[in-house]
Amino acid sequence: MFIKSKILRSVHAFSTREGGVSSLEHTKSLNLAFRRGDSDEVVLKNLEIFAEAVGIPPESIISLPQIHSDIIYKVGRSDAGEGYYKRANIREGDGYITDEKGITLGVKAADCVPILFEAEKGGKVVAVGAVHAGWRGSVAGIAAKCVRMLCEEYGVAPKGIRAVIGPCIHKCCYEVGQDLREAVENRLGGEVADLFVVPSTCVEDKYFCDLVGLNRHLLLDAGIIPENLEIIDLCTCCHPELFFSHRFSKGKRGTMLNVISLGL
Repeated sequence: MFIKSKILRSVHAFSTREGGVSSLEHTKSLNLAFRRGDSDEVVLKNLEIFAEAVGIPPESIISLPQIHSDIIYKVGRSDAGEGYYKRANIREGDGYITDEKGITLGVKAADCVPILFEAEKGGKVVAVGAVHAGWRGSVAGIAAKCVRMLCEEYGVAPKGIRAVIGPCIHKCCYEVGQDLREAVENRLGGEVADLFVVPSTCVEDKYFCDLVGLNRHLLLDAGIIPENLEIIDLCTCCHPELFFSHRFSKGKRGTMLNVISLGL
């Protein structure tokens, strides 16, 4: 039902597609997003099943509509439930940080890069963060922005932050066009583009993009030390039996949820 990090100490999980009650072929069985074909009741039942297995109250989860941005919110206990149990007049964005208990940060994904963060100070975990990094968010530097915000808001040093890149599409399956190559080059420079957006040897004007490598590069550049950076080396597109993959299923799919919390 979920995969855990080897380095995070906080309550956390990267969900798979297994263990829920969705019965539609493209969402079975643990779809955790609305508007994918399942009824709202089925999605909320899946959320309850997943939350119980992780050890968190489902009502504690915040997971707002995602817009492929670099918007990160500082949230607290009063924001718990937004996106699932509170759905009217809510914000949009792609990341969260908090130093409060009683709220669980949740980012959805089905090929995009989920990254969970844990910030330590004085030997104690004092804050957590989570971001959803599609290619636009990755290029905009949402991962590095989360590191900066954790440092500024909670007085931690980058070397005190752990980050885990969860299951997502890898460069083996992520063929992209010239627009993405140009976006990386314009925002991050030609050297970075050459490293992480590599020309296809088979198709002209096509490239293979390494979002995992790009986000790893940006996190290290933001000051995270290598031993505090973990990559869960599973490609969602290569393993459609275990994960939902937008690329593999051509858009008709369910959605995973990736969560982290300081606890109750």
